Amino acid sequence: MHDMIFVNLPVIDLDRTRRFYTELGYTFNEKFCDGKALCLEVGPNIYAMLLQRDFFGTFHHLPTGDPATTTQVLLAVSARSREEVDALVDRAIAGGAAAGRTEDHGFMYGRSWSDPDGIVWECIWMDPQAAQDGPPKE
Repeated sequence: MHDMIFVNLPVIDLDRTRRFYTELGYTFNEKFCDGKALCLEVGPNIYAMLLQRDFFGTFHHLPTGDPATTTQVLLAVSARSREEVDALVDRAIAGGAAAGRTEDHGFMYGRSWSDPDGIVWECIWMDPQAAQDGPPKE
């Protein structure tokens, strides 16, 4: 149905945001980066537009919530293994993120963190068979 997704997120400091995500191993599509926005490449055709808070506010009529005090969205990205989950989340925490929860259901494993702006990210691994068949029935 859709070929691409762009998730728009408000951030306070673009330089700090660029450093944080670069240290995690992400890249940016520089064609869509400027003094008001960064285009974070999350995966093939998956982008997070990290927008200065005041610029973000020009896209809608409601006040922009503060992710440091309210949860606005939970973003989940996949990993190829449990070890990849741990490596990414550990790098995020070492880079200044706040540790979140850990979930281990055997067939699915995930950990979360809040980035320096308070945006909640989760990295999950799911057993390929469970991804195909759905979670085990209890």
